Amino acid sequence: MNDLQNQQLFKDWGDWINSHWADFALIGAVALVAYFAGTRLVAFIVKRAVKGARHRSWHKKDIEKRQKTLVSLFTSIWRLVIVLTAAYAALRVYNPNITSDLAPLFASAGIIGIALGFGAQSLIKDFLSGIFIISENQYRVGDVVDIEGFSGTVERIGTRSTVLRDVDGNVHYFPNGMIQHVINKTMGYSMARFTMLLHPETDIDLVAEIIDATGKSLGEEDKWKDKILSPPTFVSVGEITGSSVEVIVAGKTQPSDQWGVISEMRRRLLEAFEERHIRLAVAPFPAASIKK
Repeated sequence: MNDLQNQQLFKDWGDWINSHWADFALIGAVALVAYFAGTRLVAFIVKRAVKGARHRSWHKKDIEKRQKTLVSLFTSIWRLVIVLTAAYAALRVYNPNITSDLAPLFASAGIIGIALGFGAQSLIKDFLSGIFIISENQYRVGDVVDIEGFSGTVERIGTRSTVLRDVDGNVHYFPNGMIQHVINKTMGYSMARFTMLLHPETDIDLVAEIIDATGKSLGEEDKWKDKILSPPTFVSVGEITGSSVEVIVAGKTQPSDQWGVISEMRRRLLEAFEERHIRLAVAPFPAASIKK
């Protein structure tokens, strides 16, 4: 009897699959096309929207960062919608009355109260914070930021968390709801600002002349002129001690280009100082200990 029941069960399943396989195949094909083609369409629409009149004054790098951030967000939402829709359509094929069958279950289970009781409040907070971060353009994918004391490059901004990679390659995950203070180092433009310690007998006027000439020359070169908005110049004299005098240099660059400009400016200044016999500060040696 059991063998006959098993045979009948397999026969019923076989008949059901033969009568419904086309529906599942159609759902899968439409879902795949919508998943991949729709993702490209969403990315295209978002990129065109970011390039609209409101953002034409932005620098190319700012536009690209904004595009990457919004494309990542909307494509994730699109893919989630497609997966959920395909799953629901497949369940409707399996059980056409699934909506009416599940309605009493949802009503009696109090699903909203259970979700809130198990921590949905923090999830909602993270989600809303992520939406505000992206909509207010606080930072974008590719920006160098400080978040809660940790510095690095933004690799991903999700609706729940932000992923940051520091200079050592470490990856930091921040729930969006806990982010209270952000320092964006690459928004709009960046400052190439650094200091140099020179010998206290240095002619400051000569140093200022060399710094301004070096910065101007750097800003006129083809390799650097598109990266520099305002050439690095002598700003002021900083701290003065018996062994050194601090000189402050600063200029304005395109976002994320400040470190390359600082490095090149320092290299050229060292060469120029050596040619003009300008001495750098020498760190004082600690007093020798006297042993009795």
